[in-house]
Amino acid sequence: MTGKRGYVVTVDGPSAAGKGTLARRLATHFGFRFLDTGALYRGVGLSVLRQGLDPADETAAAAAARALQPEILSDPALRTEETSAAASKVAAIPAVRAAILNWQRDFARDAARSSGGAVLDGRDIGTVVCPDADAKLFITASAEARAGRRVKELQARGETAIYARVLQDMQERDARDQGRSISPTKPATDALIIDTSDLTADQVFERALAFIATKMKA
Repeated sequence: MTGKRGYVVTVDGPSAAGKGTLARRLATHFGFRFLDTGALYRGVGLSVLRQGLDPADETAAAAAARALQPEILSDPALRTEETSAAASKVAAIPAVRAAILNWQRDFARDAARSSGGAVLDGRDIGTVVCPDADAKLFITASAEARAGRRVKELQARGETAIYARVLQDMQERDARDQGRSISPTKPATDALIIDTSDLTADQVFERALAFIATKMKA
């Protein structure tokens, strides 16, 4: 399992489907390193916003991606809805994705070698970033279920959240993520698809573990 190359698990899916929770739990379970690749795009989006620029501006977004520093990935502002929306916009820009691609691949390679494995979650990890990953998961849920979860998250942080607005924003984000020409959000052909709409986090975790176990034995 942990030979020279190490073991790579990818967890893709739309916003608020539960992929981040699952990916972190899997990384802890196996003792692998974890990367929330969405935080990279959030970091780019946040950088553009803080410059007072438009996240849809290709030149500004590409420059922010090339200048991205690891320190911003721990900034609490990454989790705001404004940053999330900005991340979706910059992620649709080919130059931004190109700048972030090597960062992600380097992480997967180095983590797999140094700690025996890596778990990366995002939108295109199993299809583009790590197409040769050992185990691929695609975590999804209905837009309604995901919007409900996001509202609870925001309210728990003391932010005002209106369900209808969150649902609309999520549907618009889904359309951007799934419709972009470069690295659209979609499951890899060899990924296990788990719909979490009516599942608990424990149920999702157990299904993922069972699937990964079959891949480790292969």
